[in-house]
Amino acid sequence: MATKHVVFDIGGVLVDWKPHLAWQEKFGSAEAAHAFIERTNFRALNTRADGGERFADLAKQIEDPEDRAHFEDYVRLYALTVTDPIPGTWDLLDRLKARGTPLHAITNWSAETWDEGLKSQPRLGQVFETLVVSGREGLTKPDPRIFQVFLARADVDPGACVFIDDSRKNVEGACALGMDGIHFTTASDLENELDDRGLL
Repeated sequence: MATKHVVFDIGGVLVDWKPHLAWQEKFGSAEAAHAFIERTNFRALNTRADGGERFADLAKQIEDPEDRAHFEDYVRLYALTVTDPIPGTWDLLDRLKARGTPLHAITNWSAETWDEGLKSQPRLGQVFETLVVSGREGLTKPDPRIFQVFLARADVDPGACVFIDDSRKNVEGACALGMDGIHFTTASDLENELDDRGLL
């Protein structure tokens, strides 16, 4: 069987991202931190950061000066938001690695927060042969161009790749370019999908 390359998404597959934890201690409760996220339209702004925009520039979209100041703290506090691994998936990654499977990643992640995230999850900077961080490229999944960046950088054909993501749209984007796609839901289901493909 020809070598298969396994390409991971990170957030929601290997690492649980909880942005409210950046502000929970400061605001005194999870509820207050979630309320801040809602009123500042944080998730939309964060998506723009994943596409390459800087948080300092995005902060200018927030009218309330106190909320703006809290938003500007996000990069500094980012490591607090990615402390928890997704149960089970690192074990599967290690089993793949032990079998000599080439491992890669394509992640929608801000260039500014990536290095901060490595403070909590240092293995993310070590385990992948090819790593594509959307904020560095100015492209986000499911834009076909970010998959093309990966394929060129890894020097692999799409048909040699199995792509794993918790976003169905991102999986569909990868499949449209000829990759095999797995929509991640649980580590147990992923194990079955990888086993069905003879990868475990």
